Order: sequence, then C-alpha cells, then structure tokens
Amino acid sequence: MKTIAELRDSRAKLWSAMESFLDTHANDNGVLSAEDDATYNKMEKDLEDLTTEIKRRERKEAIEAELNKPVAAPLTGKPMTATAEEDEKKGRASKGYKKNFWNAMRSKMPSADVLNALSEGTDADGGFLVPDTFERTLVDGLNDTLIIRKLAHVFETASGAHKIPVVSAHGAASWTDEGAQIPETTHKFSEKSIGAHKLTALIKVSEELLNDSAFDLESYFSQEFARQISNAEEDAFVSGTGTDRPFGIFDEKEGGEVGVTTAGATITADELIDLYHSLRAPYRKKAVWLLNDTTIQAVRKLKDENKQYIWQPSLQVGLPDTLLGRPVYTTNSIPGVAAGAKVIAFGDLSYYWIGDRTGITFKRLNELYADRGQIGFLATKRVDARLVLPEAVKILQIKAGS
Repeated sequence: MKTIAELRDSRAKLWSAMESFLDTHANDNGVLSAEDDATYNKMEKDLEDLTTEIKRRERKEAIEAELNKPVAAPLTGKPMTATAEEDEKKGRASKGYKKNFWNAMRSKMPSADVLNALSEGTDADGGFLVPDTFERTLVDGLNDTLIIRKLAHVFETASGAHKIPVVSAHGAASWTDEGAQIPETTHKFSEKSIGAHKLTALIKVSEELLNDSAFDLESYFSQEFARQISNAEEDAFVSGTGTDRPFGIFDEKEGGEVGVTTAGATITADELIDLYHSLRAPYRKKAVWLLNDTTIQAVRKLKDENKQYIWQPSLQVGLPDTLLGRPVYTTNSIPGVAAGAKVIAFGDLSYYWIGDRTGITFKRLNELYADRGQIGFLATKRVDARLVLPEAVKILQIKAGS
C-alpha cells in the first residue's frame, strides 16, 4: 500500500502530465478531439480519486493519533499532595501575583517577599503592571461605558508604531485597442500610523480608609479608574487633534468628511437623508449614526415627506433605535447643535482603529499627599486611535453664523 507521500507524488506527476497533454493535443483553437477529450476526462477522474484517497488517509491518521493519546496524565508525585499553586496560572494571571499586588497597594513599605513576587510585573516608570484579572475587569469597565470603543476596531500593540497600509486611490480598467499602449492605472497606497499616547488617572485615598480591611480596594479602583479613563478616551475619540492624544472622528484633518452642511441653525429631515446618501453604498451596510443625546431629542421629532417619523424605536431589548433604518448611538462627547459645530457622524466605525498598548500600570505615591493624610494611586495607560479611511464616515455640520 502506498504511503500518503507517495500518493501526493503520484498526484503531482499526474497533474503535470495533464498540463502537458493539453499543450500538445489541443488544436489551433485550443480544443481537444473527441478521443483526446475522453482521455483527458479519464485523467481528471484519476486526479480526483487520488485527492479523495489522500484526504481519507489523512483523516485516518488524525483519528489514530487521537486514539493513541494517553487518557490521563502520568502520576509524578505522591497522591493528595498537589498544591493549588501548582495548578494555577503563571505570571500576572496567577493568584499569588494578584494577592501580592493588592498587598503592595495597601502597604507603604511592602515586604521583600511581596516585592520579589511582583518583580516580573515591574514597569519602566516604576509602577507595577496590574494583575491580568484586574486588567480585564478594567477593560470591561471601559467597554461598558464607551460607545465608540464598542463600535471601533480595537487591537493590542506591544510596542512602537503600528503602521496601516491604506488604499488612497483605486485604479480603473481601460478599453485598449489591439497593439496600443496599455494606460497606467491610478492605484495608489498611503500609510497610517498608530502609536501610543500616555493617559493617566490619579486617585487619592485616605490612610484610614486604606487601612480598613473592609474597604474593597480592588472594586473601588476598577470603577473609579474606568470612569476617569473612559471619559478622557471618549472625548479624544470624538474630537482629539492628534496632539498628545488620538485623532478623533470629528477632527478637521484626519476625521470623517463633511457630507452635509445645514442651510440654517437647525437640522431638517431632508438634510439627514442627504447625509445618509452622501455615504457611499458599500459603507452604508454597516453604518451607524453617532450624535449627542440632546440632538437625537430634536431628530426624533422630524418626519419625512409622507409624514412618517424618520426615527424608529427598537422593538427588541438590547438593540439600538434606528434612524432611516440604521442603528443610532449617542454620546455626550459630541457637541450639541450650535453654529459651525459638527454634530452628527454617519458611517462604518469599524474603520476607526483603536490601538491599546499592552499593560496598564499602577504606581503608589506615598509622600506626595502625606501632609493631607492621603495616599495617591496613579494608573497609566497608553492608547492611540484614528480613522484609517475618512471616506467611511460622513459628518453633518451646522451652518456657521447661524
């Protein structure tokens, strides 16, 4: 019986023979005779049979390998002597790291054992990387609070700038006469870069509260840092200028393109319909509306030419309301209706990329607020974001001087 390697070799040789057969037996029009066509069909059938047999053998080998695996791990120690530490995760995900991290946060002078346990999580700025469990809690807190983070493309970057190739201009096919020179296309590429801006949040806790074992330090930090960081991020994701913070969706240069400028001081239903159609159809498939809560209050009263409200409430729990058939999300980081203000975004926000630098760090500040009987805690996060394809989001702007 042939091995899988031998069957693969036979198939490769057969395919080469089939290509050669076509080259040598086709007439001037590239057609085989009836006899040659029957021969080639037989070769095709043999090729399919070889492919089927190779797949069957591979499945058989995979099943045998699975069945030959040991059904239990070998016993390497005495029964009933395994400790919990031997079964737990390693590094910042371990229970030991988490325990020592919070002991260090509570203690002004943590013991050498505690510091040694945290050595693998030290940061260049002198703080400690938060335990994996707490870091996930904090990120979950951000996701529950932020709107743009939910809709954007979020990824983690270890270090350095994250470069993103972007098609800045598409080429087009051309009708060309026989023998004429083939025209060049206009296909062009550009590059966007996502780095890491430093975002910090500071919390001061009284020494009395910190020494109270009943005080849930971890829970308090999770909620408070999530609130501070989420507010700062949401503002930057909306209107950031790229200076010491990310570029926002509404930024003048790197944000979405203005699709509609209102004729007056208010927004009309026709202008929202115009904004909808200013976005190219491929982007409308995943597009959402993004606006201030007070703006949606005004938009809810608008009707189309058939006297039907263009805003429709969701009929299912957990799903957003819709405007002209697309989901509506609100965030108060977007300005309300005012002269010259950009107040509504409509587009596919998966083209807004958020890069989170791996690791959120903590530092305990013992002396800075000692005269007030307080201990400071500083959290540091590095993040950057930008709209990688401006044409994917259209903006509605209120007329200046209205």
